[in-house]
Amino acid sequence: MFATSDRTPLPRAFFDRPVLEVAPDLLGRLLVRTTPEGPITLRITEVEAYDGPNDPGSHAYRGRTPRNDVMFGPPGHVYVYFTYGMWHCMNLVCGPEGSASAVLLRAGEVIEGADLARKRRLSARHDRELAKGPARLATALGVDRALDGTDACTAGDTPLKMLTGSAVPSDQVRNGPRTGVSGDGAVHPWRYWVADDPTVSPYRAHVPRRRRS
Repeated sequence: MFATSDRTPLPRAFFDRPVLEVAPDLLGRLLVRTTPEGPITLRITEVEAYDGPNDPGSHAYRGRTPRNDVMFGPPGHVYVYFTYGMWHCMNLVCGPEGSASAVLLRAGEVIEGADLARKRRLSARHDRELAKGPARLATALGVDRALDGTDACTAGDTPLKMLTGSAVPSDQVRNGPRTGVSGDGAVHPWRYWVADDPTVSPYRAHVPRRRRS
């Protein structure tokens, strides 16, 4: 179990930087999800960066839409999208307002509130699997589109808040291609994770979906 005493909220300035700076710096930070049943605290162990118009893999590559509107800022807000008709995924918006960059939270270690996360993740065989993958992470925390646009840097009460935690030393950070990204965006080594951490999800290359005949 990882322990940290630094519960200082991350300032908005932390997110108001280029996405490739913010993404690896999010490793080791804490995300607190406040629910009516109690809080769940997650230590972030794996992320992916998406760089808006400069990135064919980004939802904002072709411009602004109702779905990706939150990606355009302000930084420090939560972008939640629904995928494959089944799952939600959670991102943190970064960069200057209007840049449409964001960091996908791919995996983490539940360090508080595991009993609440287990109720949402009944198929998890071990606690290290509670948030092992972006859809599992969102499910464990009870994150859906209703939380799209949430300010994770506000000083007041909020259902999602980012805390300082403990940044991971650079010699313990690894990077490689993003999971499941196809086309020109597949070449970017913009997935970052904590070396040898058991909560990190396995890498999977993009596999084209077959249309039903």
